[in-house]
Amino acid sequence: MNRLRLPLRLAATTLAVSAAVTTLPACAPLLLGGAMLGGTMMVLDRRSSGAQVDDQAIELKAAIRVRELALGAHVNATSYNRVLLITGEVPREADKAIIEQQLSRIDGVRSVVNELAVMEASTVGSRTSDSVITSKVKAGFVDAKDLQVQAAKVVTERGVVYLMGRVTEREAARFADIARSIDGVRKVVRVFEIVSEAELASLQTKS
Repeated sequence: MNRLRLPLRLAATTLAVSAAVTTLPACAPLLLGGAMLGGTMMVLDRRSSGAQVDDQAIELKAAIRVRELALGAHVNATSYNRVLLITGEVPREADKAIIEQQLSRIDGVRSVVNELAVMEASTVGSRTSDSVITSKVKAGFVDAKDLQVQAAKVVTERGVVYLMGRVTEREAARFADIARSIDGVRKVVRVFEIVSEAELASLQTKS
């Protein structure tokens, strides 16, 4: 094993496993996928510093909105570049629509990707398995020498991996292929914002 890459792998695994989980009343926990602000992570992130701050604020406001609705749902809200991904489980189809409607009104949200499933809430064991899958996917990204691990955000729900970030079509395909190769992954859903190679070069120059 390349000794120089080992610390990066461990760092990615630690970041994935230590995602903050807030338990809400009425059995409605919300996983916040906020970006690490400040320092190297902000510099390497392909979002503007303003977008990173907005994403964190959007996720916090989403937690409040879901708590106020008290629908007895398990909801994960993850914002990347002001695109809000909603995953988890709700008891009724109407609840899915209500949550999307309420979260889409949060200041700063450009669009919503509603992946809520109408079913019983996932078990603690399922969520633990999802955390392990997320850590393995991130570690796989670190091992890929042609990718920047910070370019992709990973969200896993019942074995389905959602990928967010600002990437080129080539990077999107590589990230997705790596995620599919991880044991336990049932499906990979790309929620990427695709940029051209020229746009990527411009982003890297600015950072």
